[in-house]
Amino acid sequence: MFGWGKKKNQALEAETAPKLEPQAGSTGVPAARFVATAFDPDKLKSEIGPIVEAASARITGVIGWTTDFDETAVRVTLLAEPTADRELVFITARAGGLPLAAKLDGLASLSIEELGADSTVRQTFAIAVPAPEPEPMPADVIDKLVDGLQRSSSRLAEGVSAVFTKAKLDQDTLDEMEELLITADLGASAAARIRTGIAKDRFGKDISPEEIKQALADEIATILRPFETDSSPFVKSAGSAGPRVILFVGVNGSGKTTTIGKIAHNLSQAGHKVMLAAGDTFRAAAVEQLKVWGERANVPVVSRETGADAAGLAFDALTRAKAEGIDVLLIDTAGRLQNKTELMNELAKVVRVIGKVDPDAPHETWLVLDATVGQNAISQTEAFRHAAGITGLVMTKLDGTAKGGVLVAVTEKHKLPIRFVGVGEQADDLQPFSADAFAHALVGLRTL
Repeated sequence: MFGWGKKKNQALEAETAPKLEPQAGSTGVPAARFVATAFDPDKLKSEIGPIVEAASARITGVIGWTTDFDETAVRVTLLAEPTADRELVFITARAGGLPLAAKLDGLASLSIEELGADSTVRQTFAIAVPAPEPEPMPADVIDKLVDGLQRSSSRLAEGVSAVFTKAKLDQDTLDEMEELLITADLGASAAARIRTGIAKDRFGKDISPEEIKQALADEIATILRPFETDSSPFVKSAGSAGPRVILFVGVNGSGKTTTIGKIAHNLSQAGHKVMLAAGDTFRAAAVEQLKVWGERANVPVVSRETGADAAGLAFDALTRAKAEGIDVLLIDTAGRLQNKTELMNELAKVVRVIGKVDPDAPHETWLVLDATVGQNAISQTEAFRHAAGITGLVMTKLDGTAKGGVLVAVTEKHKLPIRFVGVGEQADDLQPFSADAFAHALVGLRTL
């Protein structure tokens, strides 16, 4: 299961906070005020008001509260004891507002006002739901990556052992190492950067093959780290009325349909409400394959007859997803060669039609790359960026090639986030990308 993106972790559990009960005839004085501003005014009375009243935490020195309601906001004024430390009341109320913000997430924005003795507003702070802490990477992830990248890591490890036969790091050794990195598909630009990084502070010094492997891992991770996945791409933005829409593109055989199925399985397990759209209408097998994944994940699949208009299907799927309150809509597309202009134009049409339902959709467009194609992945990325506005990469089949280093070359060239890497056939073999884990696995190191 993914290390982030669990829906249940997107908000604090407000039930853990003690409740503040109103007291009739309270003689308290106003000290602070929660202000919940609705994204959807129609839900204000039915949902936001009761949440504000139920989730207001008991604050030090507070003896009651009053509620004021208008068309766009609910205001809960906290009444403190006349002798209470007003500054302390405000500080503790600000901290106590976190469970309330969690309950209001997606319904309203929350802020808190500090009130002076004359009830004037002295300062205002927005209270945001804290981002969920990323779960620690499972212990077997590194092992899976190392095993999956064995062919690539063996090439590098054997090359390092052959190159570093001298005690000291000299110019000839650096030349051989740079050539090794290029032949391992890391690309000339990345190889030059890694060479410079390793030579710095190490040139002319004794260095062992194990030390150079660690140095290689560190330098590769430095290149990749700005593009790793450090937060869930599946979380809807505050106030969003529709699902998070992710479009998957790539050439035939890259693994798009399987990738979508694995992601759907993991998201469903994490508590998200998911829908799939079988947009590869040219291949009946692709539609059937996605339906199988949908059954496994227990999520609905929108499909049409073979040869149907893919843009129309995407339009219908997003319309239905909005009506059914879906969290994430994953849209498959037909595999196409990057040098076929008419097919790339059809893809651009899918993007335009989706935008008619939701101007912000697709929120993400991910290019699925087959690692076995090596340097051709760079040209594929260039073509699909132009046609579909790629926002992230997924690299599959890293377990079946000695060309795993091409991910470094693609990243160095195109500077795109790497969302997932696939190192096997099982659903949990698709992992959110970690620069450190990938870099260590690429050189055959099993520990970070």
